[in-house]
Amino acid sequence: MTLPDVTDVKGPESAGDPQANEAAGGAAGAVPVLAQQDLAAAGAVTDHSRAELEDEGISYGTARKDGEAASRAHRARSFEVGDFVRPTSKDEEWRFTPLRLVAPLFEDAASDDLPGDPAVDYDVTVPAGAPEASTLAPGQAPRGIALVPEDIVSAVASARSTEALHLRAPRNAEIADPFRVTVTGRGAERRGNAHVVLETEESSSATFVLDHRGTARVAENVELVVGANSSMTVISLQDWDDDALHVATHHARLGRDARLKHIAVSLGGRAVRVNVIGEFAEPGAEIENIGLYFADADQFLEHRLFVDHAAPKCTSNSTYKGALQGHGARSVWVGDVLIRKVAEGTSTYEVNRNLVLTDGARADSVPNLEIETGEIEGAGHAAATGRFDDEQLFYLRARGIPELEARRLVVRGFFAELIQQIDVPELREHLTASIENELARSMN
Repeated sequence: MTLPDVTDVKGPESAGDPQANEAAGGAAGAVPVLAQQDLAAAGAVTDHSRAELEDEGISYGTARKDGEAASRAHRARSFEVGDFVRPTSKDEEWRFTPLRLVAPLFEDAASDDLPGDPAVDYDVTVPAGAPEASTLAPGQAPRGIALVPEDIVSAVASARSTEALHLRAPRNAEIADPFRVTVTGRGAERRGNAHVVLETEESSSATFVLDHRGTARVAENVELVVGANSSMTVISLQDWDDDALHVATHHARLGRDARLKHIAVSLGGRAVRVNVIGEFAEPGAEIENIGLYFADADQFLEHRLFVDHAAPKCTSNSTYKGALQGHGARSVWVGDVLIRKVAEGTSTYEVNRNLVLTDGARADSVPNLEIETGEIEGAGHAAATGRFDDEQLFYLRARGIPELEARRLVVRGFFAELIQQIDVPELREHLTASIENELARSMN
């Protein structure tokens, strides 16, 4: 059974439209506009979304040999760059992305490294109790255990990275302090390719922080190998300069009873696209996906999630929140969840909220569920895009709070739930300060 991507903001025809946004309700505190009720109450629903794509000539995915449209499960995967074609606006996976803007990253090009001056510098800090950082060649385990490229950018990043950075928490070790990787771009026109492998071996736990700054054109793979009964937290901060281009794939594979907390924060860059994939390989595992983004004028931020429930009794929850301000500010969130036939006892939920602060901004929000078994604990999704909640503003102003400060309080409250879940204090402080700076631009 396939459930449709029924949502209050279906796509380009309604995203960013003031009437559509207001109809969705206030994203900060209003009653949520559910895109899909709990399955127990959903009943049979026709998948209009797929029909619309077919009418527009948009490819939903890799086709089966019999010509029937394939599901998300049948997407082609390969390490060979030649197995992929350049995306077009007819491809569902890329139809929201400004292809002309990110086109440099479709080229099969080496990193623009110079002697002593890499295009993108990776500065690594390894905490006490952890092995030193190492490198992995293509085909050298655990590289390739989780991530096999699904698009041309990921394939190029893999092929052009002869050495992948490998950070590891050894078996039974509890690493208290985070691994830190500061990624610094050294030129807006310079190309960088990278492959990073993060690993928690059996019964270990660790936190990894990836902090992206500076400017460059970056194609990046981040491979997450989460061993049995281990716990991994990954925090990826995209805080680039205004002219950076960044397309990344984060692909996780979880063993039995493993736990993954993945946090993506996108604040900077001209165009940033982060594709997060979680794959349950064995029973009992859990994934928590958290995302926060703030788009300014002429900035494009895209986040795509795919959770592959390929084992029974696994749990996934995804919460992404974004704010937009300025003419041409654009965000895209697409959440795909596949519950395979073998994945009995699955529990999953995903939600996306967008808060539009000014005219001229646009948010696309598309949640999808694909379910192949009815023997599940529960599944659902929700999406809403709206402006400030007038009732909240009235409540605050009636208590003597000036309008500008009231608006700041609403936005702070909108993001506070997610910021509090970041266990690295200095990152929480940095994000809070960054959001205050963003608000100062729009409120003044």
